[in-house]
Amino acid sequence: MCEWRGRRNAGMTTAEYAVGTVAAAAFAGVLFKIVSSERVQELVLAIIDRALALAG
Repeated sequence: MCEWRGRRNAGMTTAEYAVGTVAAAAFAGVLFKIVSSERVQELVLAIIDRALALAG
Protein backbone atom coordinates (compact mmCIF):
# COMPACT_ATOMS: atom_id res chain seq x y z
CA MET A 1 0.00 0.00 0.00
CA CYS A 2 1.34 3.40 -0.92
CA GLU A 3 2.20 5.74 1.90
CA TRP A 4 0.50 8.78 0.26
CA ARG A 5 -2.93 7.17 -0.14
CA GLY A 6 -5.59 8.71 2.01
CA ARG A 7 -3.65 11.91 2.64
CA ARG A 8 -5.10 15.23 1.60
CA ASN A 9 -3.27 17.23 -1.01
CA ALA A 10 -2.21 20.19 1.10
CA GLY A 11 -0.27 22.16 -1.51
CA MET A 12 -0.02 23.02 -5.14
CA THR A 13 2.25 21.19 -7.54
CA THR A 14 4.84 22.88 -9.72
CA ALA A 15 2.51 22.73 -12.74
CA GLU A 16 -0.26 24.44 -10.80
CA TYR A 17 2.14 27.19 -9.75
CA ALA A 18 3.21 27.63 -13.38
CA VAL A 19 -0.37 27.90 -14.62
CA GLY A 20 -1.25 30.31 -11.81
CA THR A 21 1.79 32.46 -12.55
CA VAL A 22 1.00 32.64 -16.27
CA ALA A 23 -2.64 33.51 -15.55
CA ALA A 24 -1.62 36.24 -13.10
CA ALA A 25 0.88 37.70 -15.57
CA ALA A 26 -1.72 37.71 -18.36
CA PHE A 27 -4.27 39.40 -16.10
CA ALA A 28 -1.69 42.00 -15.05
CA GLY A 29 -0.88 42.72 -18.70
CA VAL A 30 -4.53 43.23 -19.62
CA LEU A 31 -5.09 45.41 -16.56
CA PHE A 32 -2.03 47.50 -17.40
CA LYS A 33 -3.26 48.05 -20.98
CA ILE A 34 -6.66 49.18 -19.69
CA VAL A 35 -5.31 51.50 -17.00
CA SER A 36 -2.67 53.04 -19.23
CA SER A 37 -5.13 53.85 -22.02
CA GLU A 38 -5.73 57.51 -22.74
CA ARG A 39 -9.48 57.29 -22.10
CA VAL A 40 -9.07 55.77 -18.64
CA GLN A 41 -6.45 58.35 -17.72
CA GLU A 42 -8.85 61.12 -18.77
CA LEU A 43 -11.60 59.62 -16.61
CA VAL A 44 -9.30 59.32 -13.58
CA LEU A 45 -8.12 62.92 -13.96
CA ALA A 46 -11.74 64.10 -14.25
CA ILE A 47 -12.63 62.27 -11.04
CA ILE A 48 -9.63 63.79 -9.24
CA ASP A 49 -10.48 67.27 -10.54
CA ARG A 50 -14.08 66.90 -9.37
CA ALA A 51 -12.98 65.66 -5.94
CA LEU A 52 -10.56 68.57 -5.53
CA ALA A 53 -13.25 71.05 -6.61
CA LEU A 54 -15.68 69.64 -4.02
CA ALA A 55 -13.01 69.70 -1.31
CA GLY A 56 -12.43 73.36 -1.60
